[in-house]
Parts: sequence; structure tokens; C-alpha cells
Amino acid sequence: AAALQLSLSVAECPGTSSAQAGRAAACQGCPNQRLCAGGAAAAPDPGEAAELREWLRAVKHAVLVLSGKGGVGKSTFSAILAHGLAADEAKQVALLDIDICGPSIPKMMGLEGEQVHQSGSGWSPVYVEENLGVMSVGFLLSSPDDAVIWRGPKKNGLIKQFLRDVDWGEIDYLIVDTPPGTSDEHLSVVQYLSAAHLDGAVIITTPQEVSLQDVRKEINFCHKVKLPVIGVVENMSGFICPKCKNESQIFPPTTGGAEKMCQNLNVSLLGKVPLDPQIGKSCDKGQSFLAEAPESPATLSYKSIIQRIQEYCDQHQFQEEKII
Repeated sequence: AAALQLSLSVAECPGTSSAQAGRAAACQGCPNQRLCAGGAAAAPDPGEAAELREWLRAVKHAVLVLSGKGGVGKSTFSAILAHGLAADEAKQVALLDIDICGPSIPKMMGLEGEQVHQSGSGWSPVYVEENLGVMSVGFLLSSPDDAVIWRGPKKNGLIKQFLRDVDWGEIDYLIVDTPPGTSDEHLSVVQYLSAAHLDGAVIITTPQEVSLQDVRKEINFCHKVKLPVIGVVENMSGFICPKCKNESQIFPPTTGGAEKMCQNLNVSLLGKVPLDPQIGKSCDKGQSFLAEAPESPATLSYKSIIQRIQEYCDQHQFQEEKII
């Protein structure tokens, strides 16, 4: 009976933006009830909102990279997406890592050991290229092996600082790499970025059902907080042998993979990225996989996905301008 009641409560969650958030019958027993009822998941207070809006006015596009489960290649995709967008030197790209307990972006971007510097205009991001800046809690740690053992409020405060106090300058694309799941960090960043041009979320999965079942929760989360889903990327989608060119399914899509899930849930499948050992090697070296393996089938897939994301953002901006 308890399990049935819990499943009904999850299904009937009114959503964080609802006036009934934290107060509905379905909220009873939810660990986030007090947070939602107190309005912390709703809009920031007027003064705070004005501050954020002033900073975020310089952001043209903001894209969140989400995953229901860890280890599906979310941070890898965030890093490659940032490199791909920054290939256009006319575009200014920012990569914000809010995976506070497991910040892997500094390693993947070749910035391990770098530190954040304070200036008169705020924190200065660490730059990979002149048009690609990065911010991560990893830059604030004395050692990459240090554990970040923080409760939700402290995480939320740091996310707010990253959005309010970092001097990015004018940004064409803000890519936000998030931790797995649907927790405090996700609620906070959606809340804070509501003052900006938040285009939507790219959700990363792998083909097997054990990953897809968590992605369905992630898509449901996006609907609840009114975050548009740009589309789903299926990572580790087969392995193409570099010698014989035959394809093997390392992670068999036993329930139809991301393609079938996207059809059922009416969301876009942005593309499938095959396994390539060079992806892991490039990340470990802090190099751009797109530049190191330009002929790889995975590179071609990534470039197609990045182009689709750019087209979505451009269309989203055009629709907003028409409404205004």
C-alpha cells in the first residue's frame, strides 16, 4: 500500500511552478515538500531576479545537458558540444559545470590544476580558447581528489554565484553540464536561468532499458518545470570496428533504444553516437575529440547533432522575437 501511495504521489506531483507546490495531497511525504512550499523552487525574490536578469541579459542561448543516470557520457557530450560551437570563432561559448560533487569538466577541457581569479568585475572564467571559457567547482579545490561534501543550500548558493558573479562578457551559447538525476542543482539552475533565454535541455542516454527508464523520469522532470526538451542523444550506440567496419551492439537496445522511447514520448531524437575508444582518450588528455578524430563516424554524428541544436536555438530565438 505504501509503495502504491508513493507511486501515485510521484505521478500527481503538481510541479515546482504550481501554486500547489508543496501543498497538494500528493506532496505529503515528499522529501522536497518544505522546499517547494516555501517557494524556494519558484521564482527568486524580486531583487535577486533583477540582479540575475541584468547579468543574464548578455546570454543569447542557454542549453542544459541532462541525464537520468551517471556514466552515460553527459559531461563528455557537454565538452564536445562546447568545442563544436566554439569552432566558429565569431561565437562566444561558455561551459558551466554545476556537477558539484563530481566535476570532470576541468580534466576533459585540459584545464586541470587551473584556478579561478578574482577581478573588479567578478570571477574570471578559465579559457580554453579566446572564445571558449569554462567555470567549475573543480577550479576551487586544492586537489582534484578532494571530496565536496555539501548539502543542498550550499550547492544552490554556489550555482547562484556562478551565474551572478562570473564575468563572462557577451555569450552566444551558455552550456550547463549538470549532475545526473533531478535534484536541487537542477531545480536551482532552471529557476535562476528563467531570467535568461533558456532554450531547453539536451538529454543524454545509452541504448539499454536500465538507462532509458531514468531518462523517462528526466523528461517528466522537464515537463513539470516547463523546461523545453531540445532532444535526446543516444551515446554508445553500437561500435564500428575500425578495421573491418562491422557494427556490434555493445549495449543492446532491448526495448527499442532511444529511438523507440522518443517516438512514444513525442520528443526529438537528435542523433546516435557510436562508441569510439578515441573519445575516452581525448577526454583524458583534455583535447577536442572533434579535432583529434575528424574522420570518425562518431565525429560525423556529433557534428550533425550540434548543427541540429544550433538550428533549434536559432528557431527558438526567432519565435521569441516574433512574440515580442
